[in-house]
Order: sequence, then structure tokens, then C-alpha cells
Amino acid sequence: MPSLIQELLSPQLMMAIYCFIGFIVALYVLSVLYVFIDAYRRGSSFFWAWGLLSLIPFLGLIAYLALRPHSYRSDREEQELDMALRERQLAQYGTCPNCGSPIEKDFVVCPVCNTQVRNVCPSCKRPLDAHWKVCPYCRTHIQ
Repeated sequence: MPSLIQELLSPQLMMAIYCFIGFIVALYVLSVLYVFIDAYRRGSSFFWAWGLLSLIPFLGLIAYLALRPHSYRSDREEQELDMALRERQLAQYGTCPNCGSPIEKDFVVCPVCNTQVRNVCPSCKRPLDAHWKVCPYCRTHIQ
């Protein structure tokens, strides 16, 4: 029996087996490095713990892929900036005090409920905020 095994395990077959084992080891090392780097890029404060968990062959990588944060830290920061910009743009327009629908800065009445939201200058007919005492466009005093 040992002679049969020796005949089957030719040097070419042994080289193929060693290459396959080397490939599996390289894949394992790369998966551990991937978890370390990806957990750091996703902003995980315990990226080192994820890296240690990934040392468990296959199970660590599968657990990380199932439980990792869904987005990268840079993407979350960009989304927060985008939301802040949109909120700022919306704040420029305002909302109707009666129905709450969005209104633009030059609207005099709400297009939904017809509530007067701004005063109108008697001379230049431009919209004015309610607390203004003088029209900034034509210097007319407002009562």
C-alpha cells in the first residue's frame, strides 16, 4: 500500500498540491488583511477586533461580512454634508405658518391655503418680511 501511494504521489502531483495549499494560505492572509483595512475604512472603532475575529478561518470573514457597517465613513460624511446643504437650502424658502407647505422667499401668499405669508411694499410691490419697517428695495417706510 505505501508503494502504491508513493507511485501516485509523483513530483508533479506533489507540486500541484503544494501550490494549492499555498494558494489557500495566501487567500486566508489576504482575507485577514481585507477585514483589517475594510473595517478601518468603514470607520469601525474596533477594527482591530474585527481583524482578530477574522483570524478564525472562514467564520471570521463570514461574520464580518454579515455584521460590518453598510457604508464607508467618507460616504457617511458626504451624506451628512449633503443633508446639511439641503436643510440650508430649504431654510432659505420657509414654510407656511398655516398649513406647513414649503414656500419660496418671494411668495406673498401660500399657494396651497391662500394665507398671506409676507407683506407687499406699497410703492415697488416687492414681497417684504413681516418684521421689516422699511422696504430694502425702494426705502419706503412700512406701517
